[in-house]
Amino acid sequence: MAIFTTLIDNKKLSKQTLKIDMNSTNGWEKRWNPLRREWIVYAPHRNKRPWDGASEELKINKTSYLHNCYLCPNNQRISGAVNPNYQDIFIFDNDHPVVGANAPNIHHSTSENIYLTESAKGLAKVNCYHPDHSKTMADLEVSQLVNILKAWQSVTQEAKDAGLAYALIFENKGEITGVSNLHPHCLVYATDFVFNHTLTELESAKQFREAYKTSLFDAIIAAEQKVKTRIIAENEYAIAFLPFFAKYAYEVMLFSKQKASTLLDLKEENLHGIATIYHQLLQKYDALFHQSFPYVMSVMQAPLQQQYPDYRLYFHFQPPLRIPNVRKN
Repeated sequence: MAIFTTLIDNKKLSKQTLKIDMNSTNGWEKRWNPLRREWIVYAPHRNKRPWDGASEELKINKTSYLHNCYLCPNNQRISGAVNPNYQDIFIFDNDHPVVGANAPNIHHSTSENIYLTESAKGLAKVNCYHPDHSKTMADLEVSQLVNILKAWQSVTQEAKDAGLAYALIFENKGEITGVSNLHPHCLVYATDFVFNHTLTELESAKQFREAYKTSLFDAIIAAEQKVKTRIIAENEYAIAFLPFFAKYAYEVMLFSKQKASTLLDLKEENLHGIATIYHQLLQKYDALFHQSFPYVMSVMQAPLQQQYPDYRLYFHFQPPLRIPNVRKN
């Protein structure tokens, strides 16, 4: 697995703000991710290898309205519902849900009790950020990102009130990520179970607390603040950095400095500061290759029906590219 060592220039938002140093090591090494409990192999020298494989064209979306886009205002969706002439944020129930309140009642297991099927109860939402089809979050004002954060809080509260265990909010940006529609939006899957990646992080945090009498998340943030070179943006309220154990070349973790385990814990006065760092990160991503930068972003938060004081909410960015037009493989 080839991974870049990335050095961050915090002073510029234009040109190449994320600088690449492919000569940072003469060999390769493995790094331990204490959250996910896995080794990540780093081999920066492999980026010099000849590349005759496929390249990805990053398309630029310049059309503000498409008559056949099911997310644009006033358009009809596959369900037959017609979108309102929305001017800001628009949230609706997914027409192709993977989970739902009306999921069929199913319970089945084999005689060996190896395989089990149950009803896929939950909530599936689509969150449109803006009516303009050509916009991305990087194009919006910080105040608009604050409203998006509030919308995420609202849908998380809806999931909690419905008695659901977890709310996964994620955005796939760019065709290379497999997104089905380029209109600026994200998806929400609220489920009656907790995903394994969060269960692993909760157990890691628990064991770290028992061993070292402190928070694993706090220790990670403190380590990055001490080294400084991997910090991308920081203010009084939030910090974004490329973690020591990054699996992707431009992977970023963005934390609120206010201790919050879910979106519901974020205080009103902190939202603008978090949105500011979020916006700076997106602009730096776009400046990296001088075009709209693809990524998968997941809001990583604790389960909703219990308190987990050692868990820290974070926004996890995992861009699929390793160099311009070349996918990580």
